[in-house]
Amino acid sequence: MNHLPGPGPQAIVFDLDGTLIDSAPDLQAAINRTLAADGRPPLSVEAVKAMVGDGVPKLVERAFAATGGLPGGGADALAAWVARFGEDYENCGFPLTRPFAGTLPVLAALGDAGFKLALCTNKPQAATVEILDRLDLARFFDAVVGGDAVPGVRKPHPGHLLAALAALGVEPARAAMVGDHLNDLSCARGAGMPVVLCAYGYSRTPVGEMGADAVIERIEDLPAALAALAPARRP
Repeated sequence: MNHLPGPGPQAIVFDLDGTLIDSAPDLQAAINRTLAADGRPPLSVEAVKAMVGDGVPKLVERAFAATGGLPGGGADALAAWVARFGEDYENCGFPLTRPFAGTLPVLAALGDAGFKLALCTNKPQAATVEILDRLDLARFFDAVVGGDAVPGVRKPHPGHLLAALAALGVEPARAAMVGDHLNDLSCARGAGMPVVLCAYGYSRTPVGEMGADAVIERIEDLPAALAALAPARRP
């Protein structure tokens, strides 16, 4: 690995859904199959995008809330529907999920430049690993931390992000977070890290209003945004 001089980031921790991959079509298909089992109407892909980012239980809860409320109500009912959705989604084969254009070349370039790369996502670990393998993304990451990989914490808790950094062996002061959601901003701030947000992602709030250190319109803009975080370092 190349040495990275200067005070800038040595590591980059990425979110997954809405940042590196467009997973909304498969999430939409799976949640609509779950809703159909209770006779509910389907949701549009745009509606599902606005429900993504806080983990599977919140996605399922929001989907039922948008179509008339959770049948039966209560934590046990939600857990049963979450399990049903999870089994469907994790066994669907992810036929509609794709990396955003430019993702693979950018990850390759960052690795070649000497950055350590990690993934910190609220998507379950098993689904995350399978998707990375299927999309030829796994080879870029030195650590992958899914939403159920650290007991008791997930984004926006900074402990989730700090676990990814611990796996890399990099201090927060030498890392940056890249995501598309308020959870990514919140966990990065809690860990004392700069954050770059992607305007093309699934955020329910315009990312330009969140106070990130940088906002990018496409993944190809990331290297320049990272360089601006550390002007003393040049390729």
